[in-house]
Amino acid sequence: MDQQAIERYAKNHTTDHSELIKELIGVSDENLEHIDMLSGRLVGRLLSLLIKISGAGRVLEVGTFTGFSALTMAESLPEDGELFTCEYNERYEGIARTFFDKSKVGTKITLLMGKALETIPTISGSFDFVFLDADKINYPKYYEMILPRLEQGGIMVVDNVFWSGEVLDSESDKGRAIDELNRMIRDDDSVEQVMLPVRDGVTVLRKK
Repeated sequence: MDQQAIERYAKNHTTDHSELIKELIGVSDENLEHIDMLSGRLVGRLLSLLIKISGAGRVLEVGTFTGFSALTMAESLPEDGELFTCEYNERYEGIARTFFDKSKVGTKITLLMGKALETIPTISGSFDFVFLDADKINYPKYYEMILPRLEQGGIMVVDNVFWSGEVLDSESDKGRAIDELNRMIRDDDSVEQVMLPVRDGVTVLRKK
């Protein structure tokens, strides 16, 4: 089976992006080298549907990049919903803020710049939904910090849980860190989870 052909087939049978999201993807592609850091249509639509199905109103995202997933999720939130997104790289900030300002749902988004392990504690309250897609080395620390603040019945989505297959041999620091998190989630009796072979691997978990 041609895996790339199957992924193209899946994309072609998945709801498309909004026009603003398409514009953001184009600008990101023109200005940045690592466009593959965007979550993509399959993960984006998964996030959107999970937020709508769960009725989440308060979202935390760790790893903004240029704002693709933040806008995708914000478009799915209720009118009074709010989303906090954390980013460290100032190179991505300009694109993200530009598109947040252009979007009619941009007022729902609060962008916090700095190290996420330092900015997350400045946000008060709990979260209904969390999307983790930041620096892989700190994945276990993010999980330990955020899970206590996830509401009962709340959902967390973790991206890149395969890390191009490096979790199988764990020869890299990032591969070992992601594998550590995958094992933590597997062995955590307070959650139920499914690991999906979507793009570079996505884990969806629900806090019991």
